[in-house]
Amino acid sequence: MGFETPQPPLSEYLEWTTSGHLQLPDFQREYKWEDDRIRSLLVTVLRGHPMGAVMLLETGNDQVRFKPKAITGTFVPPDKEPQLLLLDGQQRLTSLTQALTGTGIVQTKDAKGKLIKRRYYVDMRAAIEGDEAIDEAVKSIPHDGKIKTNFDRNIVFDISTPELEQREAWFPLRLLYSGWDGAAWVNGLADKDLAERFTNRILKPSANYQIPAIQLKKDTSKSAVATVFEKVNTGGVPLNVFELLTATFAGNADYFAQHGEDFRLNDDWQAIHERFKKESALETVRSTDFLQAVTLLATRKRNRESTAERRPAVSARREDILRITLDDYLEWRDKLVDAFEWTAVFLANQYIFDKKFVPYPPQLVPLAVIRVILGDEADYHSINRRIRQWYWCGVLGELYGSTTETRFARDVEQVPEWAKGEGGEPITVTDAIFQEKRLYTLKTRLAAAYKGVYALLIAEGAKDWIKDVTFNKVQYTSLKTDIHHIFPEKWSKTNGIDALLYNCVVNKTPLAADTNRSIGGEAPTKYLNRVKSKSGLTDDVVDAIIETHGINAKALRSDNFEAHFAHRKGFLLDLIEAAMGKKPQREEAPADVDELAAEYDEEVDDTGDEAEVDTN
Repeated sequence: MGFETPQPPLSEYLEWTTSGHLQLPDFQREYKWEDDRIRSLLVTVLRGHPMGAVMLLETGNDQVRFKPKAITGTFVPPDKEPQLLLLDGQQRLTSLTQALTGTGIVQTKDAKGKLIKRRYYVDMRAAIEGDEAIDEAVKSIPHDGKIKTNFDRNIVFDISTPELEQREAWFPLRLLYSGWDGAAWVNGLADKDLAERFTNRILKPSANYQIPAIQLKKDTSKSAVATVFEKVNTGGVPLNVFELLTATFAGNADYFAQHGEDFRLNDDWQAIHERFKKESALETVRSTDFLQAVTLLATRKRNRESTAERRPAVSARREDILRITLDDYLEWRDKLVDAFEWTAVFLANQYIFDKKFVPYPPQLVPLAVIRVILGDEADYHSINRRIRQWYWCGVLGELYGSTTETRFARDVEQVPEWAKGEGGEPITVTDAIFQEKRLYTLKTRLAAAYKGVYALLIAEGAKDWIKDVTFNKVQYTSLKTDIHHIFPEKWSKTNGIDALLYNCVVNKTPLAADTNRSIGGEAPTKYLNRVKSKSGLTDDVVDAIIETHGINAKALRSDNFEAHFAHRKGFLLDLIEAAMGKKPQREEAPADVDELAAEYDEEVDDTGDEAEVDTN
């Protein structure tokens, strides 16, 4: 990547922006500077102080064609091809272009964020007093040139015409770089001494004001552009790959020639996301997740088709996402949309219905790609069983919390063959370990394994204690199901139960919102009477329902927390073993609660319990 460091004068930048010689790449965000910052920038120029370099990119790279857009406020023909693209400095050059050319009207905001239109002037008499006076001399006034009071009823200052501007000796900055027009305006002043001093002190020095640039050569890659943009854009929101590919795809000449319009990636994604929003679990899928899935399939195809000794790697890394083409995207888009919708069905079959209980949203990326690779075979019993095992190993082994790009690629390469019985065990299955002591520290749905255990309980056939219904997708939603304490927090505190024990997943279970309110904060021996009364069921039937949660009903009826905890822990470990297809690491000796407490942080418990009050 080569670059130059020219220092063009500001007047040249203004010619470039107004003519379309310099434009923005389509990924740049909209202009948003407020009035005070614009005025301060103009003060910087008039004082001759540096404002910092801008970043430019030469156009003409056939491999990287960004869709350009004109600087906001300019009138450039839409078919005008730029010679330079502005990567950094948009806010500054847009402000200067609007304030110093044309009508000089800038669409901006006041300190409260209200949209306003302003023009900028220099009080000539104040400006010639010296450098320090320039700050006070630069004025921002309403775009019509009138300052009003009394709710805009009274005009207290009026420079709405050139004659009024000259009478007040307020120089309009729209004429600062207008050449003859600016000189003619100054020469029209009655005070010739003021005109001469202003010209020498302000106009002539400003004409030579330069802005340094770092100008990247046309052979700069997309990934380098993104990296450079992020490095220099420290004051804004970092550029993401989706925005950069939006600009690249929109600049695809072949697509435009075939369809007569640019491909708008953002519009395409919005349509896809509208489909995904029909399933709560898919609301977690982001645009960059979708692009990662495309990249995995595109790089896998290149890997399979390559005859080179060192074939290209299957990857979802950022730099590889930036290399995908519009053809790659269009080749895999529809298949992936169907595959992601399939993942929603897959999750529902694991009794994961709600986006807040999706253990690892990123894991849906390789899951969707695996579905594309396997096609309908992904639903064959033996193959689907292994996909489920891989999924739960990722969740309960908590393997998708970091370095996901590397794991994506390995799973995409390994899981399909293994699922068909044609390859070795995937590294995600091999690496997955669940330790018994982890149950003590799973207390909020910030942990993927916590969400996983919750889903396994529902899948096992847990019934609501009062409604006596299993939590299928319809009942789960209609009953406002969430995870709640079994031995209530209030009772546990009163009876000296360690918070590590009563707040962990072992002492929690899915219940309807109404059922939880019936439990309140009392001992099980008391709230079970209310459960019996409200449900109209016998004690034996209530006990049988409770036991569908892996809970020892006898322990509840004797308020025996220790027996309850030991029984429930064993039940959950059995569920985890069945899901992962491998035994958890069990403790050889009873857990040391004090030692485990070191892993117990002070996060607010997010159990969906209502306020625990005496409901008698």
